[in-house]
Amino acid sequence: MNKRPEVVQRAPAEVRFAGQLEVLRDADSHPVPPGWRMSPVAVEKFITGDAALGIEKKFVADPGVVRRIVISLCTNRGSFLVGEPGTAKSWVSELIAAAVSGDSTLIIQGTSVTEVSQLLYGWDQARLASSGFTREALVPGPLLRGMRDGKLVRFEELSRCPQGLQDAILSVLSERIVSVPELGDDDSIFYAAPGFNIIATSNSVDEGVNRMSVALRRRLSFETIQPIRHLQDEMQVVMHELASLNQLSGITLQPDADVIEVLVTIFHELRSGQSMDGRSIHRLAGAALSTAEAINVAHALSIYAFYYNDGVMKVDDLVHFIIGSALKDKPDDRRRLKYYFETEIGQRPGDIWRALYRQRQLL
Repeated sequence: MNKRPEVVQRAPAEVRFAGQLEVLRDADSHPVPPGWRMSPVAVEKFITGDAALGIEKKFVADPGVVRRIVISLCTNRGSFLVGEPGTAKSWVSELIAAAVSGDSTLIIQGTSVTEVSQLLYGWDQARLASSGFTREALVPGPLLRGMRDGKLVRFEELSRCPQGLQDAILSVLSERIVSVPELGDDDSIFYAAPGFNIIATSNSVDEGVNRMSVALRRRLSFETIQPIRHLQDEMQVVMHELASLNQLSGITLQPDADVIEVLVTIFHELRSGQSMDGRSIHRLAGAALSTAEAINVAHALSIYAFYYNDGVMKVDDLVHFIIGSALKDKPDDRRRLKYYFETEIGQRPGDIWRALYRQRQLL
């Protein structure tokens, strides 16, 4: 029998933050909804942080965003998180599922499911051959497991799955039952246990978000997840996640905060279309340059520094790693990035900005 190794590349949130979840459950004095492991108040604290309890902030958003998502999941409507790539939609859904259900692994990828059986159920062919259509022969899919166990189901890229599958989800959200016609009359209906709901995500940049039926949209509470607005908030997120990634990769170095700030500043400005001084900047057409992308670049830079530079992170190497994130499939983006270097980076005082400007020939 396979078991999870002691060290994994990425532990689910309920494992990674098991200690914090236990602290919150022990200190929770608020009412807990049926099927939930903690109150909505405690779920919100798990995500937005509580210094008095030693709970770290795990997501940066405007006040009320997390609360609205949590409250929507207490109702008979699912929650639908929409936003640009890299705005931590999936991360939020994972954190909420970990806190509410203690299990964030019931995941459906809307871009990969093609049959209703991948959502609801299939059959164990060996048992089917020996005993026919019985509940023991039925193999529940993520949606049916969530209903049966009273857990949140995470649905990634919901709007990009085929219309027929969206209709199946609509039926589940509307009636909270699943009918299995192959079973006998007494066993053919599965009812949703308390705690079941769906928290879905969708990338607002790719096509597909507007193809959902009106009926399905009515049964979901929409919440737009915005990019992080303030540079210092984004810096904190990048440094925190970078430390975790470096530890998992066996990278023992102290990231240069000045280099990371340059990286985050560049991504922040090109993403927002505005310099820190308020000047207009041409946004890149083919790259999101999200916080998540900045974390990945910082991690790659750390690995390079550890293995090639004796653990010293240098701004001279930064452009090499920015190129892969900023220049993708839009040829004009190279021109825009060069213009940004000339008009913004080339005009900034300080040795670190001058060192970065000298690398412009790599663009």
